[in-house]
Amino acid sequence: MQQKTANDFDPEVLRLFDQFVHGIIDRRNFLKEAGKYAANGVTAAMLLEMLSPQFAAAQQVAANDPRITTSRLEFSSPKGYGKVSGYLASPSGAHSQRQTVLVIHENRGLNPHIEDITRRLALEGFLAFAPDALSPLGGYPGDEDKARELFATLDQKKTANDFLAAAGFLQSHPDCNGKIGAIGFCYGGGIVNMLATHMPELAAGIPFYGMQPAVSDVAKIKSPMLIHYASEDPRINAGAPAYEAALKAAGTAHTVWQYAGTQHGFNNDTTPRYDKAAATLAWQRSLSFLNQHLIK
Repeated sequence: MQQKTANDFDPEVLRLFDQFVHGIIDRRNFLKEAGKYAANGVTAAMLLEMLSPQFAAAQQVAANDPRITTSRLEFSSPKGYGKVSGYLASPSGAHSQRQTVLVIHENRGLNPHIEDITRRLALEGFLAFAPDALSPLGGYPGDEDKARELFATLDQKKTANDFLAAAGFLQSHPDCNGKIGAIGFCYGGGIVNMLATHMPELAAGIPFYGMQPAVSDVAKIKSPMLIHYASEDPRINAGAPAYEAALKAAGTAHTVWQYAGTQHGFNNDTTPRYDKAAATLAWQRSLSFLNQHLIK
């Protein structure tokens, strides 16, 4: 099926899909409500398929690309909860201390798109590591619907501690230059914001359309923040003004960009919500920000 763009869908269908992706409505209710907008032989089920990720079509860096080296690593979850797995990517060649980035996935776990993002960072010279929050439940199951269902059962307090442990694990990696940044998307953007409130040593934080931290915690943020928002994202954008005001009040270095005409998830090139121009610009800004703040 040919990949569509956001302009091919009624805005209400996109709103319903956002609610489905984030567990606000289930599959049955999405199909019921989206069916009201199905026309010209396109069913609600076909709309859902069109909006769902096409991982292979969007892959930018192959897993066996000789320019990079990848591996699966495990670290200990805090308080004896077992192991958390993750995906490490770095430039090929001799080991050396590198600028280091923690990559945090959306609310489906470590899927092929986030692995590809991790490889893209490696091609840019970074040591990049993406943990899988679904590790305690067997890891990303290979199916987006099953992944969403599993994700809803996670103990989010424990998961937050797992990401904090991942940051410590990455910072202690022998190839890390001692500074780490964090970049995350959707759910992962919210985790970046959370990490910034708990890690004064975080050298750079880049949340893409992520849930903001509690205003009372913002003063704890010491790391410079580069914050990306979509313009057509009322669920996330509702918390943006208070967050920015709190950052200003705390004197925290930050830059906020909102990309006109874009949907939540505009950086994810596996779905029709992808906006190539906005994603390219946000990615370039993110790379410049990481290069600026992760040099030791």
